[in-house]
Amino acid sequence: MHRLFYWVLKTVVLGPILKLLFRPWVEGEENIPEEGAAMFASNHLSFSDSVFLPLMVPRRMTFLAKSDYFTGGGIKGWLTATFLRAIGQLPVDRSGGKAGEAALQSGLKVLRRGDFLGIYPEGTRSPDGRLYRGRTGIARMALEAGVPVLPVAMVGTDKAQPTGKKVPKIMRIGMRIGKPLDFSRYEGMENDRFVLRSITDEIMYELMLLSGQEYVDEYATSAKVRILSAAKIKARELQEAAKSGTAAKELEDALDAAEFGEARPAAPAEVDKLDDLDDLDDLDGLDERDDLDEREQHEPREQDHRAAS
Repeated sequence: MHRLFYWVLKTVVLGPILKLLFRPWVEGEENIPEEGAAMFASNHLSFSDSVFLPLMVPRRMTFLAKSDYFTGGGIKGWLTATFLRAIGQLPVDRSGGKAGEAALQSGLKVLRRGDFLGIYPEGTRSPDGRLYRGRTGIARMALEAGVPVLPVAMVGTDKAQPTGKKVPKIMRIGMRIGKPLDFSRYEGMENDRFVLRSITDEIMYELMLLSGQEYVDEYATSAKVRILSAAKIKARELQEAAKSGTAAKELEDALDAAEFGEARPAAPAEVDKLDDLDDLDDLDGLDERDDLDEREQHEPREQDHRAAS
């Protein structure tokens, strides 16, 4: 039933309207396999990525989506879950541990039946338009399934639908699809975390070349926490200035001019909403090896700090 709804939505109802309004362009369409399973590794700029990428790929594509989106109550919850299933989203528990393994197995099931699987190696949307460090779950999945990985650069979706905007701006968007990456030389090494990191970094390098984005060797989730913390501090300063009645206007002007990704800093009433800025592929629990990678990434800095003090 959902497969039928997917094709009706893509080819009859939603697809033609989106193509007419947004006139999406595609470079590298010849790289898309006509048959067999493959993974599409995309940069992640906007919610719209999960709509336009499957729309422009001729064959059915499935994305892993956090299960929270499928468990909402009432008519709104039902409509959300129905729509996500219709556009090829697969619910997975993202809480880590056994849930991360379940997410991996869900993706492998899609690939083993010969379908396309879309995944965002960064694990979440970019907070500022830059390309962040990839999570290694994609590498493990590619090795276990024995399938090629196609790097995909989404272009302009962040301008059409920035984070927090529900209705996208009508403008032309596009995507560049790179040549399939073959990792069969690493067959049988899916439990070697150094191999997984090497594969993931190769994928991210190709994404950087395709997208032209600046690369940041940090997880996007860590950057989001840092940006959120800075926004909360600035919001508190604004609140204190407003209470004292001094320099409130000047401070507000300074905050509006400050950089907060590509958007203005959050006002006090908006700060709490930033905690809920999530997306369809925030699957940090997909591979726990990344937690070890992240700890090792910070250990040298901590050691240097202790030595300096």
